[in-house]
Amino acid sequence: MAEKTDRRGFLNKAVLGAAGIGAGLGLEEKILLAAVQEGAGQPIKPKPEIPTGSMPCGKIGKVKVSRLLIGGNLIGGWAHSRDLIYTSQLFKAYNTEQKVFETLELAEACGINTIQIDPRAWDPILKYNKERGGKMQTLACYPVEDDKVQMADTIKRLVDQGATMLYPHGMMADEHVMGGKLDVLGRAIDLAKAQGVPSGMGSHSLEVPMACEKNKLNPDFYVKTFHMDRYWSATLPAKREEWCWYKGQSAEPGTYHDNMWCLDAEKTAAFMESIDKPWIAFKVMAAGALQPQVAFPHAYRHGADFIIAGMFDFQVEHDAKIAISALAKLHTRPRPWRA
Repeated sequence: MAEKTDRRGFLNKAVLGAAGIGAGLGLEEKILLAAVQEGAGQPIKPKPEIPTGSMPCGKIGKVKVSRLLIGGNLIGGWAHSRDLIYTSQLFKAYNTEQKVFETLELAEACGINTIQIDPRAWDPILKYNKERGGKMQTLACYPVEDDKVQMADTIKRLVDQGATMLYPHGMMADEHVMGGKLDVLGRAIDLAKAQGVPSGMGSHSLEVPMACEKNKLNPDFYVKTFHMDRYWSATLPAKREEWCWYKGQSAEPGTYHDNMWCLDAEKTAAFMESIDKPWIAFKVMAAGALQPQVAFPHAYRHGADFIIAGMFDFQVEHDAKIAISALAKLHTRPRPWRA
């Protein structure tokens, strides 16, 4: 009877046979040989050049959080791209479920233990944890609802599904402060706390944390945008308006056009220095306008306890190394560590 030959057997024979011939293997053949020897068709565990335990962590409540979090916008397709209208579709096409699994596994290998995610796009994260034995924690932003019962149900469902920490979506928090609905935000914080998870507050505008502190809403942490303005598309200083993200875009050059998320970095840093709650900074690279080797040290140096960075799989190890190095070199800063 003819010998059965499956794909794995063929690869073993072909590649190992080539290896036996001598030193004629090229780079591609060597990569294939390594894959066969470790188990053809089986996922290969990432081996980043980062020693285990190198990534510093802090605590929010009882939750241990890596100082660098991975952002979820590249998975959900909510990518800020200025006038490149195809990028969100491109990012979603690249980040298949398998690619998300690979990215999360690499992030964990680099010491990143938390992802910021909109629950509308978190199915691959939950599936990764369940099917691949992952331990990735979720910092989940949720929609703010005026109806108390509906919001309570939403928050409970997210916690039941696996949310580690919760905070109202920054855009919705902004809009509620704009509309004077601080009571709704306060209720959201309390409902999340009642579920036994750390409950924060997100925002683009500094007016949100200022209003929270003034009115004693008492979130456990803040998720606030923070970046410098030294990039070519930044809104001109004289053209910057509070709540610009919700006012519509002007045809006038130098005004807001999906290009700026922290209107005054110095003012933000000064206010955050005055409060004692953990601060998770996001949009630290101004949605890809700044290099991480510039943006990460800037955020840590000016008071951020944690930073969120959107990363593709090919950026994870590089960004983790930058964060670890920046934190190791940061001996003093005006704001004490709050987590």
